[in-house]
Amino acid sequence: MYCLKKFKIWTLSTILLTTFFVPISSVANASPVTSLAGGETPISLENEYKFNFTNQDMPGYKAVVYDEEHGAPLYDASAGYGFIEQTSAMPAREVHTEQITSDGTGFFISEPSFYEELKYEKDNYNHYGMAFRIQAPPGAYRVYVKTTSVAADTTVSVSGMQTSRLLKGGYWDAAKLIPIKNTAEAKDKEWTYTYVNGRNFLDIEIEPNKINTPVGIEEIVLQPISPQKHEPGNRPTVFLLGDSTVKSYTFEEAPMSGWGQVIDSMFHLNKVNIINYSMGGRSFKNAYTEGRLNDILLSGNTGDYVFIQFGHNDESTDEFRRYGRGSTEAMYQSYLEEVYLPAIRAQGMIPVLVTPMSRIKGDASPGYVYTNSFKTRQFPDILKRIAEDKELTLIDLNSASVAYYNEIGVEATTAMFMSIEAGETPGKTSDGSYANGHPSKKNDGTHFKETMSKQYARMIVTELLNREQEGDATAAVLVSYLQGDVRRAAISGDWTKIFPEITNDTTTGKGAYYRNQIEKLIQLGVMSKDRRGNFNPESTITVKEFVESLSKLMGIKKKEFSEYKDGDLSREMMASMLGDAYHRSFPVKPKYMTDYNGASVIPGDPNYDPNLDPALRGAMYYPLVSWEQLIDTSEINPEWILKVKDAYELGLIRSEKGIARGKMMNGNELDPKAHVTREKAAKALYFMWVLSNEVNVENDVASLK
Repeated sequence: MYCLKKFKIWTLSTILLTTFFVPISSVANASPVTSLAGGETPISLENEYKFNFTNQDMPGYKAVVYDEEHGAPLYDASAGYGFIEQTSAMPAREVHTEQITSDGTGFFISEPSFYEELKYEKDNYNHYGMAFRIQAPPGAYRVYVKTTSVAADTTVSVSGMQTSRLLKGGYWDAAKLIPIKNTAEAKDKEWTYTYVNGRNFLDIEIEPNKINTPVGIEEIVLQPISPQKHEPGNRPTVFLLGDSTVKSYTFEEAPMSGWGQVIDSMFHLNKVNIINYSMGGRSFKNAYTEGRLNDILLSGNTGDYVFIQFGHNDESTDEFRRYGRGSTEAMYQSYLEEVYLPAIRAQGMIPVLVTPMSRIKGDASPGYVYTNSFKTRQFPDILKRIAEDKELTLIDLNSASVAYYNEIGVEATTAMFMSIEAGETPGKTSDGSYANGHPSKKNDGTHFKETMSKQYARMIVTELLNREQEGDATAAVLVSYLQGDVRRAAISGDWTKIFPEITNDTTTGKGAYYRNQIEKLIQLGVMSKDRRGNFNPESTITVKEFVESLSKLMGIKKKEFSEYKDGDLSREMMASMLGDAYHRSFPVKPKYMTDYNGASVIPGDPNYDPNLDPALRGAMYYPLVSWEQLIDTSEINPEWILKVKDAYELGLIRSEKGIARGKMMNGNELDPKAHVTREKAAKALYFMWVLSNEVNVENDVASLK
């Protein structure tokens, strides 16, 4: 009986729609919608989509008629609009049609119960309600919705987007350089949002916030907006859209980096803009639902480029949650083909697909052979297939990354990913400070350091050149924006002029262990390589060399360290000098030391317990092993012991014995008389460099101030 009733309602609704309603595009002599135009000249009214859900006469609006016997009109493609039972979200969200009623002032619905998944209430819930589908071609629209219910009781959305995110302002990036330009407005009974549609229809969703509280709709207007065109002489823009592997990071997250953070240095920025909209945790799904893609499409102009790289978070197994990150292979393909590509093209912009680099096995042993990590959900293959079918420019970073890992080997590859030991960085992750090792207690095989970001940027540029040589017109234009030296490097394969900080003896094997720190300090002009291009990481550094490096790095005159006589640098001397540099540079403690410790009790606090298991103290910045727990402090030169203790308790020097990457642990030997190698000096100097930078500033620094 239920199915038969539904069929009868659909049939009669179809007859009503096709008999009494003319196509929306034929509406003429309609009144201007001043609330939408914002004082500007309205777009041709022949192109507007205007629906009236009341019994009032509204010239220029299409009347949506409620039938007392058969209910609300269901969607019919031939008419071009109507109510639906499942939204276009992925997965589709159930909404209701049978419960919809009308008293002539609008269409209403009330829900007696909601669905919420236990423990995932914020990610997976459904308050049902109603959804009205409108046939409208891909393109930008100013969406206006007038509801029968106030905003406190009603959630309005468009085509599966997450309204709670759309209503918020703020920034798209960690350094707060890219403001959110397009937000939804919900006031009283009116909701507005500017939306770029990729499908041939869009859904207006009305969802109740409270049980047994009627919500409804009076009016919908879609006002088309033409794409923005470049003003003569303006530079085109390359927008980057991806996840944490593309993101631009701040200093508080050092040494983590994304390729989008460094690739701008390879382009002539007087010819092209590079804007990185990428953020950690993003996938095709949530970059769409939160409005990130939408903001790019409304910010850009015709002829701009959108580089898209998703895959890592799309692997999440929460694909059937309303606001999960994951996608099945079918969803992944649908987002690209049905949502992203048509919307980008409708705005006159040019998509470029980037296959996600392969993850690595963080605990791989020497000799391990890397293969593509995308085995269960083969997202890179989907991108390749779509690019070929639709003749899109594709950058195969996935294949290039695997080849590079195997070229440099396991030791070097692991070192370039987020493998962190105690004393490497004062930065933090969401779990707390990195200062005592990685709080996740693993070698992270997804995220990486700047030294790897540069290599991915190199691969991308090389792939662009390869596509140009194959006759790809889009790649040819992008290659024309490259720095001349970069193009020559991509052709020859010799990148020494682009990356002069790379040394011969720190790219493979054990010498690569501190490659990230070494390259950054050479890039900053703080340390150097010899005439043969070697850094000599295991050679002992002299006091004179360390003083010169520390003075340059911290902007301190060398004479401030005159008490330290030249010779081989010992750990106790280095600790003493680091303490001196700290007190000359920091009038107050940097935030790395004060803000990242949560409820952890630090050394010096009356409640500090040096015998407490380090694992129970949280991911704190300060050493997990107290000064009193060190077993060899009696060996320290009495002249320096107070300075060494101070430097240790400030976290500027830590034990090098008993620590390991992939573990959050400290050793209990300071080894004060041991000589300091050049790589260990680089480790200490890098730590001080991060400490001297503001936490919320983008870590895109290639020279000292």
